[in-house]
Amino acid sequence: MTHAPARLTDAEVQDALLALPAWRAEGGKLRRTYAFRDFVEAWGFMSSAALIVQQMDHHPEWSNVYNQVHVSLVTHDAHGVTARDVELARRLEALAARWGRP
Repeated sequence: MTHAPARLTDAEVQDALLALPAWRAEGGKLRRTYAFRDFVEAWGFMSSAALIVQQMDHHPEWSNVYNQVHVSLVTHDAHGVTARDVELARRLEALAARWGRP
């Protein structure tokens, strides 16, 4: 039997967000919108991110509208934000930087 990861406190989430300035805590989730040059670039980001997501076995709530990718991260088993969400946000930031989207 596996246990859900520990939910971060509000203070821990705020501390984590210091290193993720484009992200915000909202509605019990970490949220960010990425803007790319066009749809193909946005889709390329999502395709590359899918490999990271699958490797981590931690899937975001996300959507794409033309050049934007909206991402929400939450650990459903923990009913809130965990270290896994923070780690995925960090990895997505590193990936987005490849497109010049810090």
